[in-house]
Amino acid sequence: MIWIDERGRIVRPNDIQFGTDLFVALTGRPSEPFLAAVRAWVREGTGGLAAEEIRTYQVLPTPEQQEGRAEFTLAWHLHRAGQREAAERHFRRAGELAPGDWTIRRGSLPIRGIDPMASEEFLALWQEGAPRYPAPALPGVARNPGGD
Repeated sequence: MIWIDERGRIVRPNDIQFGTDLFVALTGRPSEPFLAAVRAWVREGTGGLAAEEIRTYQVLPTPEQQEGRAEFTLAWHLHRAGQREAAERHFRRAGELAPGDWTIRRGSLPIRGIDPMASEEFLALWQEGAPRYPAPALPGVARNPGGD
């Protein structure tokens, strides 16, 4: 989850947060600290970070991850053009190049006709672990819920 202000400026870096408690038993992350922080940011303008501080949390992609993103984009184009077999090869290659990128790996599942929540592919992803982002604690919370 990235916070972007009305000027289009990132004010909180990428972070794993949830807007509901639907998966709290699975993730250990209750939604209320996040929702309270968002409400305070919207209503009071608190919780945003300076651009210099945001950059300290930015994780730049490796060349392999960049290639994985390009493979995903090509796969999506091929899929939309009806070239499903070619698309599948490129979706798989994208996941190989960027194995920790859930946008690529989990994001491709519904496009490929695979249930993104109840499939062997998702279970394998979950067991590998979600990517971790080096985000600061939420405003007013000593540590982000869930142990990060």
